[in-house]
Amino acid sequence: MKKRYMWKKINDFSADHLKGKLKLQSELKMPGLTIGDTCPNLDVETTQGKMKIHDYVGNGWVLLFSHPGDFTPVCTTELSKMAQYIPEFEKRGVKLLGLSCDDVQSHNDWTKDIEAYAPGCKVTYPIIADPNREVIKQLNMVDPDEKDSKGQHMPSRALHIVGPDKMIKLSFLYPATTGRNMDEVVRAIDSLQLATKHKIATPANWKPGEPVVISPSVTNEQAKEMFPNGYKTVELPSKKDYLRFVNV
Repeated sequence: MKKRYMWKKINDFSADHLKGKLKLQSELKMPGLTIGDTCPNLDVETTQGKMKIHDYVGNGWVLLFSHPGDFTPVCTTELSKMAQYIPEFEKRGVKLLGLSCDDVQSHNDWTKDIEAYAPGCKVTYPIIADPNREVIKQLNMVDPDEKDSKGQHMPSRALHIVGPDKMIKLSFLYPATTGRNMDEVVRAIDSLQLATKHKIATPANWKPGEPVVISPSVTNEQAKEMFPNGYKTVELPSKKDYLRFVNV
């Protein structure tokens, strides 16, 4: 009886937790912004003045990333790394757009710390100010658990890669305790941009310069025309020739 009672308590807790999550989502009116959705064309206040997100994206790519707050340890290291990687992003036609739920003055003061953490780096990208927590709701960047000292919900550690068509191409979502890996962000961009040029996908642990796989939608006849230098088909127990590697 005691064990049954314990399981009931656990199930009740799980159900209540789920209800709480759904209620929070409803209260915050969080959209289901995810891969394939159009990034909202919001009017935002930034460290470089007012702008509309779509105007900033233009005909290029944008990394739109949020942070739990100014003057916090992990965020400081991340924005510093973002600044260090600007040359790599620029090579790929990618611009950066940060977001944190503090005002512009706080962002500007914080920038001094960000640049001091990695001497030589410069924060040349704009950071959105969102002290009223309105922008994070529209961009689905609200952390359901983390709150500030005033009890307000904080931004999650989220990152959307927005393409020239203003659509979300890829999203990363990390808890406040885990900093992002910039090498993985760059790798993901390389994969996305390569896939837009060829009907391919990148396999696990792929790095630029390594073979990619041909999309299943491409027939063998089409593959021969598309890749005249040839491709390699991996022999599998199923005898299905779906795993085809090629260099592009």
